[in-house]
Amino acid sequence: MKLLTDTIIDQLRRNGERQAPVKGTDDEFDFVPVVKLFTPDAGATWLLTETDPDDPDLAFGLCDLGLGYPELGYVRLSEIASIRGRLGLPAERDRHFTARHTLSVYARAASRADCIVENSSTLDHVAAMLAEERRR
Repeated sequence: MKLLTDTIIDQLRRNGERQAPVKGTDDEFDFVPVVKLFTPDAGATWLLTETDPDDPDLAFGLCDLGLGYPELGYVRLSEIASIRGRLGLPAERDRHFTARHTLSVYARAASRADCIVENSSTLDHVAAMLAEERRR
C-alpha cells in the first residue's frame, strides 16, 4: 500500500499553502488532520495536517512516538517512510481514520492522556472545553 495517496498529498499541500499567521497566535489555522500514519509494531502515530510549501517532505502535525510525550511539530515524510519497527514492518496509513475534530482538539486530548486519543466522547468533551475557552 502506498503511504500517501495523491489526494492526501494534494490536501496537505493546499493546507500548507494557506497564508497562515505565525503558529501559536489566535489567528492561526486549525486544520482537521488529513491523514493518520502509524507503525504497526513500534507504537508511533502521526496525525498530519499540512506540508511546508517550500519543502513538501516536511509535514506538520501531532506526533506520538509512543513514549508518553505527544507533541505538535514537524516531521519528514521520508523519515516516516524509512522507519521500521521491532518486526521490521514499515509505517502505514490508517485507511479507516476519519478526523472528527481539528488538530488542537487532538493535541489537547493527547496532552492529557500522554498519547493520541481517538475516543469520540473524550474528543467531544475536549472540543467543548476548547470552545468554551475561546468564548471567554
